[in-house]
Amino acid sequence: MNASEIREKSAEDMAKELEALHKEQFNLRMQNATGQLARPSEIRRVRKDIARIKTVLNEQK
Repeated sequence: MNASEIREKSAEDMAKELEALHKEQFNLRMQNATGQLARPSEIRRVRKDIARIKTVLNEQK
């Protein structure tokens, strides 16, 4: 997800997306802990998407 795509969304949509990403991050961490994670790069992608959304939200404030 690009920052430009995020900026097009409303604050409510970004909050919902942020919540979904936090849930996904939790699930990926649990899969990693149990050894079931197929693509470890997904953890990094989700973490960066969370940071992008938080950055855009702070820019808008």
